[in-house]
Amino acid sequence: MSNNKIYEALTYDDVLLVPQYSNIESRSQISLVTDMGNGLVLGLPIIASPMDTVSGVSMCNAIDSAGGVGIIHRYNTVEQQTQIAKDSIEAGVRNVGAAIGVTGDYIERSQSLYDAGVRTLCVDVAHGHHILVKNAIGRLKEIFGDNIHLMAGNVATLEGFDALASWGANSIRCNIGGGSICTTRVQTGHGVPGLHTLFECAASEFAGDVKIIADGGIRNSGDIVKALAAGADAVMLGSMLSGTSESCGQIVYTYNPVTGERETMKAYRGMASAEAQNDWRGRTSSLEGVATQVPFKGDVGPILDKLEGGIRSGLSYSGATTVAELHSKAKFIRQTNAGRVESGAHVLTNRN
Repeated sequence: MSNNKIYEALTYDDVLLVPQYSNIESRSQISLVTDMGNGLVLGLPIIASPMDTVSGVSMCNAIDSAGGVGIIHRYNTVEQQTQIAKDSIEAGVRNVGAAIGVTGDYIERSQSLYDAGVRTLCVDVAHGHHILVKNAIGRLKEIFGDNIHLMAGNVATLEGFDALASWGANSIRCNIGGGSICTTRVQTGHGVPGLHTLFECAASEFAGDVKIIADGGIRNSGDIVKALAAGADAVMLGSMLSGTSESCGQIVYTYNPVTGERETMKAYRGMASAEAQNDWRGRTSSLEGVATQVPFKGDVGPILDKLEGGIRSGLSYSGATTVAELHSKAKFIRQTNAGRVESGAHVLTNRN
């Protein structure tokens, strides 16, 4: 019988931030600029996830224009990924990142991307608290030193965060199994609710110097504000950017069985889904994701504008003019199930 003490862990819907006195007269007084270290500076704390239905040239360009950064996925050849990076940089993208693995061609891939002008490399694995990640970070630090921003992950615990920080990561993706198309928790029984992970990682002695990226489970600007308030320096988004003109998912036309009208959809899939694995390497192993289609949303620009507006408003409700100030000022309360219902726009459910 296990001797583990079972404790309670909270996620985004379990909490609210307490409004506080604010002397902010305009949201323009709020700065969302975040220095992630080693040359990666974000004007908007949003990072596009390294997925083959999200981050290509168009998404990297759009995210960069808004102040964030896109991470080019690694589920292709070295030559193909490098060409995407080159095309992004020729298109005028200032900040562009690229994902790499921890085995096989990851050194060759890293060098090719660096030679193409990429200065943010993302060590992209599902379970970052792992010996292979330690070895990969060590090799990359030997080769590139401080000439790159080294992003790594994913982790779900303070111990995992501390390990990656001590190994040399500049920023760390925090959360395991909370994404909209991720089934890790279902398939493996492992994971930690996303907000609890952030609370744990923010308690690290490395926090502040090594940046925290909230990755997974974020569905709206309120969740982003809660993630930042819990200690994150930036958030990584996948599903919220999927289905847009700039996402690289394939367009699919379907017919609504009720109205008979044609609907425009776009492919969106987890990189551990059977479809993604078969396309990438012609076989499957551990299936920890699903593939689906999402409604076409149009250009990503208005979505990013709306998110930025929500983040700025969120900071103003806590009287904070920067993300760092939000870290120190934020006050959380837990809400009940009835509170969750009250928090939503419930007018349509009250027509009795």
